[in-house]
Amino acid sequence: MNMFKESRATSISTYLALVPDERKEMVNTLHNFIHKAAPNLRVYFAHNMLGYGSFPYTNYKKEKLNWPIIALANQKNYVSIYICAIEGGEYIAEKYKEKFGKVSVGKSCIRFRKLEDINLPALKMIIQKAAKNPGLISK
Repeated sequence: MNMFKESRATSISTYLALVPDERKEMVNTLHNFIHKAAPNLRVYFAHNMLGYGSFPYTNYKKEKLNWPIIALANQKNYVSIYICAIEGGEYIAEKYKEKFGKVSVGKSCIRFRKLEDINLPALKMIIQKAAKNPGLISK
C-alpha cells in the first residue's frame, strides 16, 4: 500500500507539470518557499513527492533508505508537507501544530487545502528547525 497519491512523474519538473491546474500555483509557491527557507537542502524527486534534504532511515521492512527531511506532496483532496524532524524528543510538526492555522497535523504531516490556510512564518520556522534536526523517532 502506498500512502502517497500515485503519479506518473519521475522528476521534479514532471511532477510539477502534472499537478492539476487548480493547485499548480499553490504547489509551485510552496516548492519555492521551502527551497528559499532551507536553501542548503538538496531538492529531488522522492517517493512520489518532492524531497528536500535527506537523512538515513530504516523502514519497517528493515530497508535502509535516504528519506526526505522535508517533502511536498499533492494529494487527491489536499496538499501535504512532511516535516521529518524531531526536537526535544517530539516531532516538530506536532509540537508546533497550534501555530499553523487552519490545517490538519499528524506526527510529521501538515495537510491543508488552500495556501491561505497555513501560517507561512510558522511553516518557515519549522522548515529551518527541521534542516538542523532531521530524523524520525525510533520505535
